[in-house]
Amino acid sequence: MKTPKGKTKRQEMKTRRREKRGGSINPVCLDEMIEEATVDCYNEYEQTSGLFTMLEDNLAVPFATTLLGMEVLVERVDQNDAGEIVAVCQRGNERQHIPLVDLPLPEPKPKGWEWIEAYRRWARGR
Repeated sequence: MKTPKGKTKRQEMKTRRREKRGGSINPVCLDEMIEEATVDCYNEYEQTSGLFTMLEDNLAVPFATTLLGMEVLVERVDQNDAGEIVAVCQRGNERQHIPLVDLPLPEPKPKGWEWIEAYRRWARGR
C-alpha cells in the first residue's frame, strides 16, 4: 500500500525511524541500512558496490559543503581505484575526489545523507 508521498508504509516507517533530533541516526537503523544494501553480496567489493548503488539512488546531489574553510560543490559520488566511495567536489574549474568517510556534511544535510552515515559505519567496521 502506497502513502501519499508514493512510498510504501514500510519505507515510510524506515524513514521515520532514521530521522532523529539533531540529525543523528540510531546505530541499529544504520545496521539495517547496511544489511539492506549488502544482503546479496559475497565479498567486500560487492558490498561497496551495493552501498554505492544506494548512495547513487538516494543522495540528492549536487549540494554545497565546506572543505578547509572554502565552499565546494559535491557534484556526485564515485568509486576510486582503491575501492573507496568518494565525493567529486568542485570549486571553480578545479575538481577533487574526497573520501566519503572524510567529507563534512553541511547544515541542513542533503536528502539521503543517512546513506553517507551508513557507508561510514560500514567502512570503519571492515
